Amino acid sequence: MRKRPQPEASSSSSSASKSEPQASDEQIKTGSSNDIHVRSAKRSGLAWTVAFAAFVYATYGVYYYQYEHMPPPLTADQAGKRGFSEFEAIKHVKALTELGPHPVGSDALDRALQVYVFAAAQKIKETKHWEVDVEVDFFHAKSGANRLVSGAFMGRTLIYSDLNHIVLRIQPKYASEAAENAILVSSHIDTVFAAEGAGDCSSCVAVMLELARAMSQWAHGFKNAVIFLFNTGEEEGLNGAHSFVTQHPWNTTIRVAIDLEAMGIGGKSGLFQAGPHPWAVENFAAAAKYPSGQVTAQDLFASGAITSATDFQVYKEVAGLSGLDFAYTDKSAVYHTKNDKLDLLKPGSLQHLGENMLAFLLQAASSTSLPKGNAMEKEGKTVHETAVYFDILGTYMVLYRQGFANMLHNSVIVQSLLIWTASLVMGGYPAAVSLALTCLSAILMLVFSVSFAVVIAFILPQISSSPVPYVANPWLAVGLFAAPAFLGALTGQHLGYIILKAYLANMFSKRMQLSPVVQADLIKLEAERWLFKAGFLQWLILLALGNFYKIGSTFIALFWLVPPAFAYGFLEATLTPVRFPRPLKLATLLLGLAVPVLVSAGNFIRLANVIVAIVVRFDRNPGGTPEWLGNVILAVFIAVVLCLTLVYLLSYVHLSGAKRPIAIASCVLFVLSLILVLSGTVPPFSEDTARAVNVVHVVDASGKFGGKQEPSSFIALYSTTPGKLTKEVEQIKEGFVCGRDNVVDFVTLSMEYGCLTYDGTDGGWSQSDVPTIHVESEGFGIMDTKGNDNGRITKVSIDMKGSVRWSLAIDAEEIEDFTFKEGSEELVRRDEKSGMDGWHIIQFSGGKNAVSKFDLDLYWVKNSRESYHNANRKEKQRPLLKLRTDFDRLTPKTERVLSKLPAWCSLFGKSTSPQTLSFLNSLPVNF
Repeated sequence: MRKRPQPEASSSSSSASKSEPQASDEQIKTGSSNDIHVRSAKRSGLAWTVAFAAFVYATYGVYYYQYEHMPPPLTADQAGKRGFSEFEAIKHVKALTELGPHPVGSDALDRALQVYVFAAAQKIKETKHWEVDVEVDFFHAKSGANRLVSGAFMGRTLIYSDLNHIVLRIQPKYASEAAENAILVSSHIDTVFAAEGAGDCSSCVAVMLELARAMSQWAHGFKNAVIFLFNTGEEEGLNGAHSFVTQHPWNTTIRVAIDLEAMGIGGKSGLFQAGPHPWAVENFAAAAKYPSGQVTAQDLFASGAITSATDFQVYKEVAGLSGLDFAYTDKSAVYHTKNDKLDLLKPGSLQHLGENMLAFLLQAASSTSLPKGNAMEKEGKTVHETAVYFDILGTYMVLYRQGFANMLHNSVIVQSLLIWTASLVMGGYPAAVSLALTCLSAILMLVFSVSFAVVIAFILPQISSSPVPYVANPWLAVGLFAAPAFLGALTGQHLGYIILKAYLANMFSKRMQLSPVVQADLIKLEAERWLFKAGFLQWLILLALGNFYKIGSTFIALFWLVPPAFAYGFLEATLTPVRFPRPLKLATLLLGLAVPVLVSAGNFIRLANVIVAIVVRFDRNPGGTPEWLGNVILAVFIAVVLCLTLVYLLSYVHLSGAKRPIAIASCVLFVLSLILVLSGTVPPFSEDTARAVNVVHVVDASGKFGGKQEPSSFIALYSTTPGKLTKEVEQIKEGFVCGRDNVVDFVTLSMEYGCLTYDGTDGGWSQSDVPTIHVESEGFGIMDTKGNDNGRITKVSIDMKGSVRWSLAIDAEEIEDFTFKEGSEELVRRDEKSGMDGWHIIQFSGGKNAVSKFDLDLYWVKNSRESYHNANRKEKQRPLLKLRTDFDRLTPKTERVLSKLPAWCSLFGKSTSPQTLSFLNSLPVNF
């Protein structure tokens, strides 16, 4: 009896059967090509090129419609009394930005708050519907302290004083019970000292004012109140939100919190944080006219990959509220710079957010099912199931809860594993080896793609005038990184293809007697199918990992696995033991990729744009980060995305004659991009997309405890954007000397590379501005009220000399705890405190009338007695306390330097960066 031939390696498939040409045993034995019908293992290079062009065009089309296509702005007449008008909202943005930068403690902020926003709120009160009650409260917050347990401010103690907010509450006049359940809509009026804040966040304030006006015409039918909080102090540590939820009498009535933010200027304001309770996001998805939001952004934010914070963190952590967090992210490179200006605000941006929020608030305010209780409570109390959400082209939002996601993912994983197992059982040993080689091809594809892109990322800083030459023109990243990554992916998969063909040739030669021509074609066709199925395997692994860790973004893996597998099973697969493969159909590719491209292509491009923008402010300790690191992150991201998404498409190229032309085209694109960069034809920065720099007049009295020496005075120039400051200094002149020897410790950051000049820096400040640190008393063995020995305690008084913005670091190696007092009020009590890199950090900001004298009690570590007696014998370089006080004023030298600053540069502000005049002081350990 003659044995039936073993099935080919590719007889395993990932879906249902489909009949294909079959060969008899005798045909296989004789190997007659005249008797066996085998499709030619060739594909038109033009057909593949058209498919690739269609893929690229569809990808950009999805991105454009999802993120760039804006609703038309409406006039007041078009919107009506109850609608939202961008034309009216823009008037608010214009008025606020005309005030210039308005940071906490500035006269400009007082005008923005008291003269403009308060007046606008009063006007809303005057023009409300007669059955609506509108209350306007000018709220003055007393001093307070905030310590967050996660995010950008983790490990810091944030203290504030003399903050003012505008609070506006809208509710039906004849339903007083509505006031007991309120929806909070919040944003901040203050800006950083370097930006007028058209995007961050005058646009948010403008949307809120126009929303409040419209809501005041609707609220007579509400069952819940709506509170609009226009706070100050957000830029200095989320202090406005904290003071409201801990001090304002209305804080106990809030059930849901909505935060409006900006990390750029304009575009679509997208939902990037939601929960913990899914009620708010479920209602938003149902009500929003132009829903925009991605759980992917929430995952990135929660992971710490994006080191930023918003007021929403306070509402969740401190108040225990659930809700939504929205942000503008267009042109993120201008964030906190001079280019956060009205001219760059895209038409339709405010209309998009305004109409979405109006629809949501109307539905939420009429609801009888607002979530209640602390959203963060656990261990026997309510724990809420999170939601997975994403929008389709900005027109529809898909939303389901994590429990359903787990069930769906588990179902797909189990079915996929069963299909793979069945395929391997049917295919036997050859199928298992082919599967292993398929995995190898995917690994080679990733390794080569990442390697090619990373090599360019390393080389670029060595040959370019800027390590990040693509900031002003992000499309350059396509040529500089995407082209090498694509070439690497093609190279890696081609090597895998060769290895797979070699194995299949050996397997066919042993098991079948075929003519050389037929055998060669069969090997190519079989290898093509295995390379296509490599995509199933890699996305299945990602799906399993994401499901295990309950990552919301796992839906991306689901959509890149299921539709291509379905298309393959529907059009290509067979479970027939003996069959000869055919070339994969282009219809399989088009059907399989349509849904994943629609769902995720726009997100990948958006994330790449965000990474490019973050590079502008990437170096948190200027000069402390390798110049190539930002490039490497961008290059790796692009390479990984290309490998994951092009695995299906590239599997089609090996039967065509397109490999050589596309490799040449990739090289040409890279070379052209490099020429544009090296020739300076396309500059790395522009006037509208500037390099982030800081110019600080520093008066350094640190290390001079007791006032025995005069402080040193100098101008420091540094940049959070990677790269040297050679070109900038050449244009400014003014005696700057640059290098890594010019290290300046700014308490909250360290300038590892920068430029200093001491010429003409004696004016614009006086000795009386230098903060003082005075040791009041020193004691040992002091007992507390419970009879416990407190050990060594040092009482220190600090005079900030009028500064209302300062940072203090306490050596955590010597001091285990501390208390902080403002007069008789203890702002920071003794408890367990976390630190950062061995320091307890305190940041303070306040209004113009904030106090500037404080008392500090330091509780030393238990072995401090011994270190105290040995202090004279063991001098420590590290101080016990280090202090920086800031003033937002220009000295003559600083003003001269700023006047010469190149147009492609802009001051950059953040909570940790010094303002234009800073004083440094310290207290040594062996005082």
